[in-house]
Amino acid sequence: MVFENIERNLGEQPIKNILEEHHISVHDIVVSSTQQITHKMVSKAMKGRRITIPVQIKILKALNHLTQKNYSITDLFNYS
Repeated sequence: MVFENIERNLGEQPIKNILEEHHISVHDIVVSSTQQITHKMVSKAMKGRRITIPVQIKILKALNHLTQKNYSITDLFNYS
């Protein structure tokens, strides 16, 4: 079986700047989510560790709920 070499560490993501701009912590995202997400998921997302699309959507929904804005996946992640 051959595995593709997928780069998993993609550098700091735009979500980090958005959270800082709104003074939102990782904990705020986790607590505000109506879906199950963890601190680890959000931290990975900010650091640029590749996360799945369903996790990206969960984080996006929580962020939009907190900020009352309408961000898209491409606003938060530059590898989508």
